[in-house]
Amino acid sequence: MNTHLEAGSRRQFVIRAGALLGAAALLGPAPLGAAEKIKESPTEDLMKEHGVLRRVMLIFEDIAGRLLGSAEVSLEPLRQAAILVRRFIQDYHEKDEEDYLFPRFEKAGKMMDLVKVLRAQHQAGRKLVDYLERRTGAGDLKNLEGRRRIRETLNSFNHMYRTHAAREDTVLYPAFRALISPREFEVLGETFEDKEVKLFGKNGFEKIVAQVAVLEQQLGIFDLARFTPKIGEQ
Repeated sequence: MNTHLEAGSRRQFVIRAGALLGAAALLGPAPLGAAEKIKESPTEDLMKEHGVLRRVMLIFEDIAGRLLGSAEVSLEPLRQAAILVRRFIQDYHEKDEEDYLFPRFEKAGKMMDLVKVLRAQHQAGRKLVDYLERRTGAGDLKNLEGRRRIRETLNSFNHMYRTHAAREDTVLYPAFRALISPREFEVLGETFEDKEVKLFGKNGFEKIVAQVAVLEQQLGIFDLARFTPKIGEQ
């Protein structure tokens, strides 16, 4: 992995974050203020974070479609989305799973095969994002082969994470609740919340969602209604 690029990308992310949040303010306030936030369980937090992942996957899907032809494509939204995946999904969300969930299953001898695959997919996801961070320069858009490789990387990421997140939501997270006591479950929720504030500030999740929304706006895919099929007009 190119550590200089990683450091530069992180610096760019921090510099652009202010501008992104300023633009995000135009999208309206978060649904709930800090004082009104409902206390959520750790698995509810993780599933909510999967929602961010799925929205980023729509960004990846849109950009992959644009790379099919030879038309000019701006990779800035892709670069920002890749940085967001690295920072929020891999360094935060997946780290929580690796530190707090997977070890409990392994210690209990439960769902060992599933956890093994999930761990391997985390590593595969990091390699895919590494590639995107290295290959989002203008030079990679000047030939069809470069565009093809970026497109295939985006498609591979989405193909893996659709099944990965779905299996965690429907199998791993429900089973996790039975592995720990109600008090441990409550404390873990507080641990996740404290970590979120430490890494992303107050209302950190809402800030991340706002950043995703700005990227969706840039690509013209923010309007939910555009995804509604025109039934009866075909």
